[in-house]
Amino acid sequence: MNKSSFCGREWFSDHSFWENYAALLFDKERWEEAPGTAASIIAMAGIAKNSPILDMCCGPGRHALALAEMAYKVVGVDITEAFIVAARDSADAMGLKNTEFINADARTWKRPGAFNLAINLFTSFGYFGSMDEDLQMLKRLNESLAHGGVLVMELKGKEIAARDFMDGEWFERGGKTVLTQFEVQGAWEAIKHRWIIMDGMHRIDRCWIQRLYSAQELKTLLEYAGFKNISFFGSFDGSPYNQEAFTMVARAEKL
Repeated sequence: MNKSSFCGREWFSDHSFWENYAALLFDKERWEEAPGTAASIIAMAGIAKNSPILDMCCGPGRHALALAEMAYKVVGVDITEAFIVAARDSADAMGLKNTEFINADARTWKRPGAFNLAINLFTSFGYFGSMDEDLQMLKRLNESLAHGGVLVMELKGKEIAARDFMDGEWFERGGKTVLTQFEVQGAWEAIKHRWIIMDGMHRIDRCWIQRLYSAQELKTLLEYAGFKNISFFGSFDGSPYNQEAFTMVARAEKL
């Protein structure tokens, strides 16, 4: 059975995409990374114990659950209902009463002044149809933070995408063969991703577009959204965002 490639504007709200690709994107290694990442984010943000935290685009709750285990009150929001159901089930199985998972759109959901920290991780930014919609999401995050609150974002910056660009690769994961293809869009404005999963006689072929931001471009967008004291790092350990950066981590404050 074959499924054809699809690059629809709202691909991220297509539940069948996540049904086929979630296990590849959130494998065992990714789950095992979450507690260490959560601890590093808390150190970077400098918030008090038991502070309320918002995990925007939380997926199946990897980081939200890790933060809840550290005794923080966590709200996870994601547009994919299956992820929210999975996160709730995991919280129940772990006996975590300090979590709330909400199925909602990041462009519109807000809880004004409710959080001391908001996080958006694992390159969960830049997939809407326009830069204005990305800005809407950042504004909602700003509105949801209390004064003095901190936003921590992690994504693949344009500088890293250009430095490490390859037009494709293949790998084996979860008993499946995965072929990936990448194509630069415009003047390094975005990258088109195509993942083909081959599992016996089954072949699933999907694609999506990721808008790219340099550190300076993201800083400007964060400023438009109302954030101040914006800084960038090359990893969660606080290393510089330079030519050796592993990822792009942004820290911004609502004053």
